Amino acid sequence: MKTAVLLINLGTPDNPSTPAVRKYLTEFLNDRRVIDISAIGRFFLVNFLVVPFRSSKSAKLYKHIWSDKGSPLLYHSVELKKKLQARLGESYFVELAMRYQSPDIKGALENIRKQKPKKIVVLPLYPQYASSSTGSTIEKVFSEIKNWEVIPEMHISSNFHDNNAVVDCYVEEGKKFNLNGYDHVLFSYHGLPERQIKKASAHYGDNSCFMDTCCEASTDRNQYCYRANCFKTTKLIAEKLGLPREKYTICFQSRVGRSEWIKPYTDHVLKERAALGNKKLLVFSPAFVADCLETIHEIGTEYNDAFRSYGGEKVDLVPSLNSNDNWVEALAGMVIKQL
Repeated sequence: MKTAVLLINLGTPDNPSTPAVRKYLTEFLNDRRVIDISAIGRFFLVNFLVVPFRSSKSAKLYKHIWSDKGSPLLYHSVELKKKLQARLGESYFVELAMRYQSPDIKGALENIRKQKPKKIVVLPLYPQYASSSTGSTIEKVFSEIKNWEVIPEMHISSNFHDNNAVVDCYVEEGKKFNLNGYDHVLFSYHGLPERQIKKASAHYGDNSCFMDTCCEASTDRNQYCYRANCFKTTKLIAEKLGLPREKYTICFQSRVGRSEWIKPYTDHVLKERAALGNKKLLVFSPAFVADCLETIHEIGTEYNDAFRSYGGEKVDLVPSLNSNDNWVEALAGMVIKQL
């Protein structure tokens, strides 16, 4: 009897057209864990303000990164699935799903159910835990299998931010660049509203989260704090690259709305580094295991243009892990360890 492995990433529109992007954003932003306000407030905000005004703009950005193979996030994930299947062998059945849109979690789980697996390993592909990504994905898996007559033994990975093999993958990508040729290094993570970080801390009985130096040390109380996870990932990568603390900055991108998001903001850091006379910056994005809109366009294009407008010369992006062989090997190790 086989062991099934379900890889799950966030998702992507089916194509870069405005209707497809509208459909994707509608599903994504109506998730109660993504926009964690009242159901009524979220309904009107998303469906009458955000989606109608953002769909066409986002579609133009998706067209910028789309290729003949389609969405980078999807085709890298498909390739990852194929390589992991080959690496694990016939005793395993590897399936891929996206939290939003296609291929969907329901269909992937049905494919797994038909295999009659003895065990299922669920691997959300988000290194750092967040309720809006990992939590939402695991909740969706539970909601789809709750009515199964037989629920096999399940193993679920909630995060792998400090997994040494995964850290080594980012380190190897970084070594492809001449680190001494850059004035400064940024570790730019996807941002979250501060309230979501505080809610996660309160879950563990810690109501003293101030978004300050508390995230610099990993403890039982902040083991599922997204910001603390980001700090830990960065520290491990920097140590293996030999980067002193003054050589790099941890920052957060992709914020929207008027509420306070976790700081410092990447676009503000770019301006500050330019004011200090920095000309060349190297940017890691360790919250993403596959290149997507936030890496290719936001960092590779928007931030590069912004930095140049501030007086800098160049922002280089360290590619995500995508489907490289070291990443496949790290994933295989995670599967085996789960069992």
